[in-house]
Amino acid sequence: MERVQADAVLVGAGMMGATLATLLQQLEPGLTVLIVERLGRVAAESSAALNNAGTGHGANCELNYTPVDGHGRLSLHKALAINGAYEQSLQFWAALVEQGALSPGTFLHQVPHYSLVWGEEDVAALAQRRQRMAALPQFAGMAFSRDHGALRDWLPLVMEGRPAGEIMAATRYGRGTDVDFGALTESMLNWLQRQPGVELRLNHALRHLHRRSDGLWRLDVDHGRKRVRVDSPFVFLGAGGGTLLLLQRAGLPEARGYGGFPVSGQWLICQTAPLVGRHWGKVYGKAPVGAPPMSMPHLDSRWISGQRGLLFGPYAGFSSKFLKHGSLLDLPASMRPHNLLSMVGVALRERHLVGYLLQQLRQGPKERLASLHRFLPQARPEDWRLAVAGQRVQIIRQEAGRGAQLKLGTEVVAAADGSLAALLGASPGASTAVTIMVDLLRRCFPQRFQGGHWPQRLAQLLPYDPTTANATSAAALGRCRQRCDAVLGLKEA
Repeated sequence: MERVQADAVLVGAGMMGATLATLLQQLEPGLTVLIVERLGRVAAESSAALNNAGTGHGANCELNYTPVDGHGRLSLHKALAINGAYEQSLQFWAALVEQGALSPGTFLHQVPHYSLVWGEEDVAALAQRRQRMAALPQFAGMAFSRDHGALRDWLPLVMEGRPAGEIMAATRYGRGTDVDFGALTESMLNWLQRQPGVELRLNHALRHLHRRSDGLWRLDVDHGRKRVRVDSPFVFLGAGGGTLLLLQRAGLPEARGYGGFPVSGQWLICQTAPLVGRHWGKVYGKAPVGAPPMSMPHLDSRWISGQRGLLFGPYAGFSSKFLKHGSLLDLPASMRPHNLLSMVGVALRERHLVGYLLQQLRQGPKERLASLHRFLPQARPEDWRLAVAGQRVQIIRQEAGRGAQLKLGTEVVAAADGSLAALLGASPGASTAVTIMVDLLRRCFPQRFQGGHWPQRLAQLLPYDPTTANATSAAALGRCRQRCDAVLGLKEA
């Protein structure tokens, strides 16, 4: 049996693990970091381009990030938080480009972001949303139109074949992006492997982990028929949907009560050159009634493995797998006495969601094409092919006074002493990875932030902090964007 020691062990070679490993290397180059991945390549699950929506989530076009309450009041809290987090990601990537670690053209492309709605009620709501958002420096320049002529200029393929009197409207934000998070993850990990102290091991599957009496974590990792035993004072579980099962094996009291609800998905993909060339944008609509928020229909210009195409979806579905390359036994294996009532309660309360997923599972080619026709009236089935998207596991947990809740987004679960942390949940995780991992480091390594050089180094990497008092300062945001845009090749548009 091989025995290994490391200062930090990261389980999962996706966007989250790559981001945390890169931050650790930047903050403390002398640390030994071991990354273990059960598959034979990195970013093959949630981070891969085909498995991820690929939108640089700046909250420019995603309508579920600006919810309206029962009194008709629009909330921008979530949009501002996500926008600030994405600005931090751009800053971090820019710093890595300046060091020669990344080449922006391999993973980042500028493409306008659109919100598209139909009907007078939704058109009026979209106009209100644009008015509120465009008044803020984060979203300045956002345009709105319900005029078919303007919409044809913005979205010629979307408007082709529409009735002249159709009531619809769109907003446009020019500084949007498309991100190939799979390519970005690969680039970061390729660079990390050239740095002293960082090791990546593929085809290594974590089977068991437990806390030793001396406080170290012991991990038993299978590599084919061989067993590798790893000891480390810090462990990060970032294995996408598989994290919940690993976290349960760790036996953390902080993880009690957590469950998971898996949601699968499919895309329609078009690589027909004339059509690809006539659509330029990421166009987000409203999620159908009863659909999970991550199922907002969208028509995207995408770069996958360096090639541009169009992607429409996702078509949601249900599978008991927690990973695309997982087991049908994942969901039942995650059920424990401490989370069973929560999971049953959510299943009963979310009957509309279950019904929606069952309806999606019954869809055939004609039904999928009908959904596409809402965005592209003249779409032809021969120009599109069906592909399986990534698997997502939404968080189920108890909330004081509210009972068991199905949660959107991501959440870090950490041991009280910070020796182990795990990331649960889904979108907009990849876009906000830097903010999530910085917060994780502050929770797990508080002593490093109370003294020493970590705060100073972090301020060099992320000079604009959207959580501070100057977060709404147009001047501060402008300086941040000026630097990032110059390095990453973005433009105000």
